Amino acid sequence: MHLKPIGALLLCLNCLAPSEPVWADLPTNVGGQALPSLAPVLKKAMPAVVNISTKTQIEMAENPLMQDPFFRHFFGIPNQPRRRESSSLGSGVIVDAHRGYIVTNNHVIDKADEISVTLRDGRQLNAKLVGADPESDLAVIKVEPKNLTELPIGDSSQLEVGDFVVAIGNPFGLGQTVTSGIVSALGRSGLGIEGYEDFIQTDASINPGNSGGALINLRGELIGINTAILAPTGGNVGIGFAIPSNMASSILTQLVEKGEIRRGQIGVTIQDLTPDLAQAFGLSQTQGAVITGIQKDSPAASAGLEAGDVVLSLNQRPVKNSSDVRNGIGLLPIGEEIEIEVMHKGEKEMRHVAIRAPKLVQEEGGKLHPKLSGVVLKNHEDGGVQVDKIHTGSYAFQAGLRPGDLIVMANREGIGTLDDLKRAAKGRPELLLSVQRGNGSFFLMLR
Repeated sequence: MHLKPIGALLLCLNCLAPSEPVWADLPTNVGGQALPSLAPVLKKAMPAVVNISTKTQIEMAENPLMQDPFFRHFFGIPNQPRRRESSSLGSGVIVDAHRGYIVTNNHVIDKADEISVTLRDGRQLNAKLVGADPESDLAVIKVEPKNLTELPIGDSSQLEVGDFVVAIGNPFGLGQTVTSGIVSALGRSGLGIEGYEDFIQTDASINPGNSGGALINLRGELIGINTAILAPTGGNVGIGFAIPSNMASSILTQLVEKGEIRRGQIGVTIQDLTPDLAQAFGLSQTQGAVITGIQKDSPAASAGLEAGDVVLSLNQRPVKNSSDVRNGIGLLPIGEEIEIEVMHKGEKEMRHVAIRAPKLVQEEGGKLHPKLSGVVLKNHEDGGVQVDKIHTGSYAFQAGLRPGDLIVMANREGIGTLDDLKRAAKGRPELLLSVQRGNGSFFLMLR
């Protein structure tokens, strides 16, 4: 049965001459109140959310025999490129229009050789990396600061479960897309997604490509950086996670000022305060973190903290569990002093503890330089950095590095510790190593 618009049907019943259908105007308000819409907020917020595309040259592993020209010639194997190009898509948020700073996820731009930013108005800009922090999965990139729109940063500590939120990003490379939902939970941690976790959980749809995009409140303020979804079936099931804006703001400041995050420590080991432990300590509360150990000559020891103390707050912010303590200390710059409230032998006491730089003893080489990925390095007791373990498929192994090798120079700088190697390798595309092996020594170029 063919249905016609109501207006056209009435005209026919009145036997009037045929005419165009007459549609009733949609209401602009209901009961005297304007229809609710997110459009005004989004018009201001969407120009601050950008699409990010990257290109990365990936070194392809190759059997050492394939590097022998005679072997290739004898078996008629043609020369093949040892690199292939990889690309990825993601999102980012302009947080400083005057200086051109954009916050995104580290995994969006990780190891990228080229970073391109597409603005809401269609402009494409080249971007350069300012700094990245894999532990929190945050990075800052910079573009030419010309006619940009920034998103104001809100206070994520004021969020409550049930608050309405909107996610803006570039899912599946489709272009800018908006989804809405509520805050489902706060302070999510222990997911194993990142090193430092304090996620906002939301049911606003977050899909591949949304990474690095904005989670905003209804005032149009940035309150989170979309970073991950829980997808047991491979699709969105309404469980998305965003990094709180307060954490992002702290990381942003350090990356802009120093280009990296140098995390400190106070010299304690901790665990969650469980109901059983709370009962054992005679506490009525079940939120907090128990100090289980104190390192000798550490800032914690100097401040008078002891094993068995229960951490209640950091800088006057309540502590729910051990993750709160780890995040609270790990997100503060080295040299800053933190105020810790503890339950010490049944009494609440305040301690002021300085955050100190940790001493690198062992490190995965990829954190020092991309060409050292797959290599585990450690400080040698007599000076220098020793190769403790190395993956046989790694670039460094194919270049000639072996377990037990001692690195004593890097890029013509003397190496006494892992910290020295980190400084010598920073920002350098190539790595010239002076290596001692047994009674001999040689130079090794990683490029």
